[in-house]
Amino acid sequence: MSAKFDQNDDSVVVIVGSGAGGGTLGNELAQKGVKAVILEAGPRTEYTDFVNDEWESFGQLAWKDMRTTSGDWRVHKDFPNLPAWIVKSVGGSTTHWAGASLRLQEHELKTATTYGRVPGANLLDWPITLADLEPYYARAEDKMGVTRTNNLPGLPGNNNFKVLKAGADKLGYKECHTGRMAINSIERDDRNSCHQTGFCFQGCKWGAKWSTLYTEIPKGEKTGNLEVRPDSHVAHIEHDASGKVTGVVYFDKAGKIQRQKARIVAVAGNSIESPRLLLNSASSKFPDGLANSSGQVGRNYMRHLTGSVYAVFDKPVHMYRGTTMAGIIRDEARFDPKRGFVGGYEFETLSLGLPFMAAFLDPGAWGREFTAALDSYVNMAGLWIVGEDMPQETNRITLSDAKDQWGLPVANVNFDDHPNDLAMRAHAYKQGFALYDAVGATRTYPTPPYPSTHNLGTNRMSENPRDGVVNKNGQTHDIKNLFVSDGSQFTTGGAENPTLTIVSLAIRQAEFIADQMKGNVI
Repeated sequence: MSAKFDQNDDSVVVIVGSGAGGGTLGNELAQKGVKAVILEAGPRTEYTDFVNDEWESFGQLAWKDMRTTSGDWRVHKDFPNLPAWIVKSVGGSTTHWAGASLRLQEHELKTATTYGRVPGANLLDWPITLADLEPYYARAEDKMGVTRTNNLPGLPGNNNFKVLKAGADKLGYKECHTGRMAINSIERDDRNSCHQTGFCFQGCKWGAKWSTLYTEIPKGEKTGNLEVRPDSHVAHIEHDASGKVTGVVYFDKAGKIQRQKARIVAVAGNSIESPRLLLNSASSKFPDGLANSSGQVGRNYMRHLTGSVYAVFDKPVHMYRGTTMAGIIRDEARFDPKRGFVGGYEFETLSLGLPFMAAFLDPGAWGREFTAALDSYVNMAGLWIVGEDMPQETNRITLSDAKDQWGLPVANVNFDDHPNDLAMRAHAYKQGFALYDAVGATRTYPTPPYPSTHNLGTNRMSENPRDGVVNKNGQTHDIKNLFVSDGSQFTTGGAENPTLTIVSLAIRQAEFIADQMKGNVI
């Protein structure tokens, strides 16, 4: 039975956001006997109510609140009010993610040391090492049921994967398989195995894919220590005269202002909304926003280098059948500056469905070339490029002049591609074309980057308080009872999909918070 805590109960931990970071943190704390309240801006949509229709599902789950953009990135031109494709619903973007669960590599946690000086890049070593993370990665993989770990079999390969694998073999790539996916390949954790329906991004109607909505959150609620309040949009965080945070003010479903007191506040609203909340919480004591003595709140926004390659073949492929992200090639995710760039990238099969194919295709917006591409949809194979983009101080989240439905300044997302990003993307396109050409593609289409769910940085971890926003435990340098629990704490992005690392950090952070509370340190 879900708990119900008093709004004046100042012994609770308030968590803003219910996704990979917030949902996991809430359950981990609840299991340790710590009372937690998760405030989620969106509604609670159970997985049985998900809609297996791409466009309708977008309307059901996506965060459509207004944002603004600036910078030279393609997204600013094509999607100025949708810089990121994330979810506004209980479970956050874990309802919409593909499920890829990859560990960061050692060198990616030490980029300043490994890559050296990269002009224009604000590189910094993480204050934690791979050895620090490994035990938590192991726990996260077990919790999430990641395939190819803990003796769990890999998922079957669909046609899209078979084309990718044939091309990988021709190019001499060695590490190509159906991925490490947080999707049940066998029944486990009281959940179905994957039905291969092909609507991973529209929410898994079978509960086979790990999502905090139906794994972490119900388990936490069962303890009686976790309450989830949907339709609760947090406006700002309050603090006392000493600078300690004391609670949050939020708008409920009816648009009424509510206040929840707290012993600790953990912000887990993603890399756009989390810095926005800290900046919107400015006060006379913290005129530049909370936890921002370094001036780094909102800076170093990363979204992963992305792009896609689609190829047309003589015969049908039906890439949309089976797992959305049905396979991976990892060979290019290495440090090898001989290629003309630092960092690396992954190739991952991807099929987003016809509406999104039409929205993101280049050449786009009508004409013979465009319709010819759509006519070839059944015969297409497709892959997504995901690579390490460079953190830049000027790539940042700031408060816009525009206001949302509650009168709060919305986030402006400023992003310019770094020359290293452009060199990596060019290399990836070239390799993607070569891969499909090697297996007889009649035509290949590069598609430009589109709104990504991999939003990182903006409240980054640092050893020195001058260089970032939080320490190695996600605790803000400035305010010891204020934490950041999402991907915004990433110091650098790595080439890997970030969810596994976000979950691992949340498990680790829950241990730290529980210990600090027990010892009455915070």
